[in-house]
Amino acid sequence: MSEPTRAVGYIGLGNMGAPMATRLLERPGRLIVCDARPEAVEPFTTAGAEAVATPAAVADHASVISVTVLDDAQVRDVVTGPDGILSTARPGTVIAVHSTIGDATATELATTCRAKGVDLIDAPVSGGAPGAQQGRLAVMVGGSDEAFEAVREPFGYFAELVIHAGPVGAGTRMKLARNLLHFVSFTAACEAQRLAEAAGIDIRKLGKVVRHTDAITGGAGAIMLRDTTAPVADDDPWFSILSHVRNLGEKDLALALDLGERFDVDLPLGTRALAGLGTGLGVGTGPVADRAAHQKENA
Repeated sequence: MSEPTRAVGYIGLGNMGAPMATRLLERPGRLIVCDARPEAVEPFTTAGAEAVATPAAVADHASVISVTVLDDAQVRDVVTGPDGILSTARPGTVIAVHSTIGDATATELATTCRAKGVDLIDAPVSGGAPGAQQGRLAVMVGGSDEAFEAVREPFGYFAELVIHAGPVGAGTRMKLARNLLHFVSFTAACEAQRLAEAAGIDIRKLGKVVRHTDAITGGAGAIMLRDTTAPVADDDPWFSILSHVRNLGEKDLALALDLGERFDVDLPLGTRALAGLGTGLGVGTGPVADRAAHQKENA
């Protein structure tokens, strides 16, 4: 079977997975989709994709399988669980994990898969849902040369940039480095707003200036939309948005700090960002930061 027509599978049709898989509907060849929610699958079957009930069933049909689920535990279940991909995958199958997980999880799962002749690559993405919708994501691939070549063609439907970061684990390390910058900059923006507010500056106008230049250079102005740095009330529409940002930030910062510790790289602003991101955003610390603070107190 030629590369452009080989069947591709997609598991996890959430905020990122759905727009990425939607781009694959434009691709020649079969698209096999799987999600626990029938309402997530329905638009894809209407558009011509084939839906199956389990990751194992995806592997029955597809030789390249993208996975976009929530966290390490869900990735493990999708790959090695009772109805997981490995239970039916044929040798030569490539599993691409787009979720941001620990690099150690990626390398461990890749070793397990390799014993069955299956390649698992870590392939986290950058660019968010808008980038996926536009087909402009950046994908950072950790895996063998052969596996990278197998995914370049299908990834090209949702990504403008597909980078071979190195061996398995390197894609996640690159994503963590990129997201360290991303989430540390959010914390710095909160600090800048506090300084400007104390100095009598209209922080909405400051936000306009930052967003103007960030539209040219990129930056942290995307969160500078509120008219105060005061804590956000639970019933404020901003609360769910900023809590989501906090949860993503704390998860990725904790992963990046773990990576820095293992490679003996001091990340003081990363440490500060993990402790202060939620409070700076006005929604309080999340479970990851609370757990880190508790561990520090008991160290």
